[in-house]
Amino acid sequence: MKTSLIILCSVVLVVLAFIAYYGGFTKIDIHIEEQGGETVVYEDITGDYRKSGLVMDKIYHSLLKNDGIETYKGYGEYFDNPQKVEKSQLRSQAGSIIEEEDLPKLLTLTGDFKVKQLPKQDYIVAEFPYKGKISILFSIFRVYPALQKFSEENGYSLETSIMEIYDMPNKKIRYRKAIQPKE
Repeated sequence: MKTSLIILCSVVLVVLAFIAYYGGFTKIDIHIEEQGGETVVYEDITGDYRKSGLVMDKIYHSLLKNDGIETYKGYGEYFDNPQKVEKSQLRSQAGSIIEEEDLPKLLTLTGDFKVKQLPKQDYIVAEFPYKGKISILFSIFRVYPALQKFSEENGYSLETSIMEIYDMPNKKIRYRKAIQPKE
């Protein structure tokens, strides 16, 4: 009996440590802040949002190998609510954020990618620690509901896009939700 209790407590502690390491207990601070203005290289995606990671990786490797552009931040923008739109019809964009010093290289970009500047404006923002792909799962269950709750409580539309920026040097995921008053 005593051995079983020790094993059970050990397992619980390991699980709690795992959850804590990947951000499961991180306090989510939601606020409004002006952000944006970055230049991105991206692709449009229709279908399952899980495709966005593969597209980010494809663009990162293409830019590095073919154009000599190393990026440190990936991004995905998700336009539809997956609880309301069929998975095959979900719309998103995914790609890489280009550093200021690499902008001139975009004139000779070899890949068949799109380029745009993200709008500089006020967003509902949050951050979550990035310690690996499992952090993404925890953030989805923690940050998205917090963004929706903040929007609801402050009279903003729930149907605006949400952007995820994977800031690798700072080991965090930055979330931006477009602001639009409810109709």
